[in-house]
Amino acid sequence: MTRIIAFLLTLFSVVSITRVQSQELNCMINVNTPKLEGTDKKIFQTLQSAMFEFVNNRKWTNFNFKQEERIECTILLTINERLGADEFKGTMNVVIRRPILNSAYNSVLLNTIDKNIQFRYVEFQPLDYSDGTFSSNITSLLAFYSYTIIGFYFDSYSPSGGSPFFEKAQEVVNSAQNSSDPGWKAYESEKNRYWIVNNYLNSANSGLRDFAYRYHRLGLDMMYEKVDQGRSVTSEGLDILQKLYNAKPNLYALQLIFDAKRDEFVNIYADQRVAPMEKTNITNILKEIDPANSSKYQAILEVK
Repeated sequence: MTRIIAFLLTLFSVVSITRVQSQELNCMINVNTPKLEGTDKKIFQTLQSAMFEFVNNRKWTNFNFKQEERIECTILLTINERLGADEFKGTMNVVIRRPILNSAYNSVLLNTIDKNIQFRYVEFQPLDYSDGTFSSNITSLLAFYSYTIIGFYFDSYSPSGGSPFFEKAQEVVNSAQNSSDPGWKAYESEKNRYWIVNNYLNSANSGLRDFAYRYHRLGLDMMYEKVDQGRSVTSEGLDILQKLYNAKPNLYALQLIFDAKRDEFVNIYADQRVAPMEKTNITNILKEIDPANSSKYQAILEVK
């Protein structure tokens, strides 16, 4: 934690921590019910408001941000089924955006859809939550993703800076192990909430954390003043991902990175200023790690 504080105090251009009390998240919350017809939808408006208050007005860390420095994110809850009067099933799309130094550009850190959403909610019930306890699935879901959002964000500013928050997210996972709700257990799937924090806290996957810091802080943040130097570091970040892929081709976190970064990778390297040899090398790396989207990466080579 000391390392994080020391580092963040130097980020006066991007995240200058202050004594002014302000929460960490500026999260847009939407609850959609596209498949529910003939249902009183007032409860979903109430749920959306309750979720907004829970995520944005709760203090998740000991840090204080200025209002304009809060972490930009989006949580879209899509309810597809009403299983009972107070039980619902659907999906949750979570997106995190990070500002890039000296630019108007926001880099997407995470863009994932959790398809294992099932919870109970009674209209106007308080969304109560305490660390280390499981009171309801909806509050555990929101706590898990709040801590995960902060973990991804801090990782992009300091080496493994998000560890305390991924550990908090892991506490949420651990407290949900006796729940019958899906998405929390290792054996259910290799691509769920359990594996997100497992991947990022496993020291054998340290390349994930190295990539996050080098690519964003030493790469993208430097490109405003030194384009070639910054892009060289982003390329080193992709080399790190390639090594990780060669060791663990089915690692869930790699899919999460490419789901968030695919278009950004293309935009960085589909540039006339990038040397042909570098374009070819990067394109080969991207096609190797993300073969299902090889045609998208081919666009890099088409810009001469």
